Amino acid sequence: MPEEPSKQASIPEQLAEILIKVLKPGGIGIGGGYGLWLLLIEDNVGKAIASTLIGFCFSYAGKLLEPIHKGNQQRLEKAGEVVNKKLDQFGEQAIAKLTSAEERYFEAQAAECETCSTEGMAKISGIFTPMLEEVFVPLEFDGRVASPGFSRSLEDLERLQASGVSIWDLLARAKRDAIYSEIAILAWGGYGKTTLLRHIAFSLGKNKQPKEVTRYIPVLLLLRKYREILSQETPPSLPELIMQHHIPSLPIADLKMPTDWAKAMLEQGKMLVMLDGFDEVPKAKRPLVARWLNAQRKKYRKSLFILTARPKAYNEQTSSDRIDFNSLLYVRNFNEPQRKAFVEKWYWCQEYYHHGKEDIPAVRKAAQDAADDLLKQINQRQELADLSQNPLLLNMIAMFHRRYPSSKLPKRRVELYQEICVLQLRDRPGARDIETWLTGDNDEYATAQVILQMLALEMMQQKEERVEQAVLLKRLEGYLKAQEESIAPADFLRQIEQISELLVQREPEEFEFPHLSFQEFLAAKEVVRRGEEHLLYERFGEDWWKSVILLYAAQVKKPSTLIRTALSQGFKDLADACCQETSKRIDTDLQQDLAELNALQEAVTEVKTSRYQTLEELLRTQQWKAADYETYRLMITTVGKEEGQWFDRADLENFPCEDLRILNQLWVKYSNSKWGFSVQKRIWQECGSPMEYNDAWEEFGDLIGWRKGGDWLRSEKLTYDLKKSLTGELPRLSRSGWMVDVLGWGASSRVGSLFSRRDL
Repeated sequence: MPEEPSKQASIPEQLAEILIKVLKPGGIGIGGGYGLWLLLIEDNVGKAIASTLIGFCFSYAGKLLEPIHKGNQQRLEKAGEVVNKKLDQFGEQAIAKLTSAEERYFEAQAAECETCSTEGMAKISGIFTPMLEEVFVPLEFDGRVASPGFSRSLEDLERLQASGVSIWDLLARAKRDAIYSEIAILAWGGYGKTTLLRHIAFSLGKNKQPKEVTRYIPVLLLLRKYREILSQETPPSLPELIMQHHIPSLPIADLKMPTDWAKAMLEQGKMLVMLDGFDEVPKAKRPLVARWLNAQRKKYRKSLFILTARPKAYNEQTSSDRIDFNSLLYVRNFNEPQRKAFVEKWYWCQEYYHHGKEDIPAVRKAAQDAADDLLKQINQRQELADLSQNPLLLNMIAMFHRRYPSSKLPKRRVELYQEICVLQLRDRPGARDIETWLTGDNDEYATAQVILQMLALEMMQQKEERVEQAVLLKRLEGYLKAQEESIAPADFLRQIEQISELLVQREPEEFEFPHLSFQEFLAAKEVVRRGEEHLLYERFGEDWWKSVILLYAAQVKKPSTLIRTALSQGFKDLADACCQETSKRIDTDLQQDLAELNALQEAVTEVKTSRYQTLEELLRTQQWKAADYETYRLMITTVGKEEGQWFDRADLENFPCEDLRILNQLWVKYSNSKWGFSVQKRIWQECGSPMEYNDAWEEFGDLIGWRKGGDWLRSEKLTYDLKKSLTGELPRLSRSGWMVDVLGWGASSRVGSLFSRRDL
């Protein structure tokens, strides 16, 4: 059958096809191409039209504007109409393609954060890794505004904090208040900083953020992964880092984005850049990374930035290369509702996965029964409640409880870390019936732990968080030889990595402990084993060693020498922290050693006397405002928090009696009984002992001078004058203490929790 002739396209349609073929690969010229980019990517319509017209003039003037007969002009007009229509179609296709790529990016960033792979938690037989959103519990914060001129934002932040501010509360305000466009989140290890950023990235990636929050494009950058790149002489820009390093690392293959996509999105303020772990950058390189970050913040002011760090790493920066984010948030301790929510979610996941993902009444009951048992034990023992304020330690407690349901839970942090090491080095290989060097007849797991302790101490001394494989094998060879073990270093490393997972390989041929806390614990354990306490003396002033020193004080048999040495070198707060850590085991270990107990009590007395000397001098010389802040500083560090954080009710209810007595006596003495906590308590009782915001609370504020003319006064508005002020005005503890500057939002319950104590 003869082939049917094809329909001949009209001349305008043929011309249109030719033009479209030229346009698609970029034949419209520089101006036209840039115009199309402006239209599709930057939404700058005016510039796009101008640039495109110029491009067309340069490219086609010679062809389209030459004199032609009337019929050709008509055909050209028709061709223009067809070209316009097809250009519209082509633009729609380009936009659709770009949108598809952007959605794939969202999907890829979410996929990277999907599981709850908490750092420090290795896999244990019979315990399942939940999905992040199945067990995530929102963190709460204390915060302050760092930049001047944001008094309204400070009031807004304080109001939010009374009920526990969440990160979404602040991100929802970022568009209308620049104070929330840069947020630094500060906390010590194990408080969930990384998990929080993963939650944000996952939620935005899946478009599950609260409805009042803009769907920013999330970019989660682990600074430990890029610290070498960012500290080099010419580091990449932020768009280059995203395009060349971050996107290729995401778990979706062949994710291709337009060349300048990251730059355009940053300039338009569509990105939320999250930089995790500033403290994980070596101290010597932090100024370089800070300089890089400051440059990127300045260049891309419209976008949002969140930085996480341990407090000292952020606060100890020098002025020349300091990162000053507008808002600082300190992660609050996990409270009882958060603890309950996590344990119940976690146990539901364990039973759900254990029963083949069946969500049936029997599974829910088994999960609730186990959760109730764990929560009951925690609530009955203050030491466990204290441990569970840290999300990482609570996770470890839950794992221990599920692995050994009838065993007594460890009551101190050092005991918990030790039990996890035993579980990973001895019980896990045994439960899996694996024949390895770790499951030998001579408690090889104990030798394995000693070797890991030796490694941890050397890494602390070298200020390392990870070690290259070649260096690690060389070190292991020396450790094994010292312990007279014949196993090859490579075999030892393989078994530790694959079976115990107390060393992990996050980057090719680079190893580290699963969490810095484990490295710190094992290093402290090694100092105890060696009996070389003097190694710590020259490191009292180094933030890198603070946790090691405290973990050492918690387990050494005779801590009084350590405490006195720290005190003699002027490290009063560290000495006091060691006292607090040691006091947790007096009832068990030290009560049998009366000589050491007496020595410890003498050391504690020396610490108290020395620690309060500065406050006493300020009060004696009537520097009342400075004395007020010093009182806050002493109290907040006594409860284990950082300057800038606030007290919660539990902090004040459990504040050490002796410290509270000293503080009160000093204020009463030097103010001639006009100021002091006991003076304030008497007035508070006369007002009916208000525990919530009401008329009695306002009356209390009026009587002591915190309220005037119906308005609560900020700290700087107080008189700080012994003769002119009202009785009970001080201590106020300034803006960052247990009292907010704009009084009323939660302050009454915190004040009441302190004044309700019988020892005041």
